Amino acid sequence: MLKEQPKKALSKKAKKGFRGYPLATVALYGPTDKKATKVVVGIVLEEHADPEQMRKWYSDDVMNDQGVYAEVLEFIKNAETKTVVMADRIIGCPHEEGIDYPKGASCPLCPFWEGRDRWTGRKE
Repeated sequence: MLKEQPKKALSKKAKKGFRGYPLATVALYGPTDKKATKVVVGIVLEEHADPEQMRKWYSDDVMNDQGVYAEVLEFIKNAETKTVVMADRIIGCPHEEGIDYPKGASCPLCPFWEGRDRWTGRKE
């Protein structure tokens, strides 16, 4: 029997719902809402806590990079997570405010996200 593709395996884990802590959060970021170039995973050990571990992966096309998804799954497995929470869309620019561009400004490399709600994808 063929081994399940990593992206599909991650999606299945997220669909199981809350199963307790530790919890992994998975977020996709990209220059537009159609192309992801970054995935960030945070491991939260208990309710209301900040992530204890965080890791970032980059690729020209994260959504189709099974190698990245395999590494994400391995990271989640090693953290012994019980729950995976994953947004159903790309939720913003891959660049970091205050690091890649000034705080309070829009990313000059990702004009698509300027004035856009990251959760709905609509212009504000």
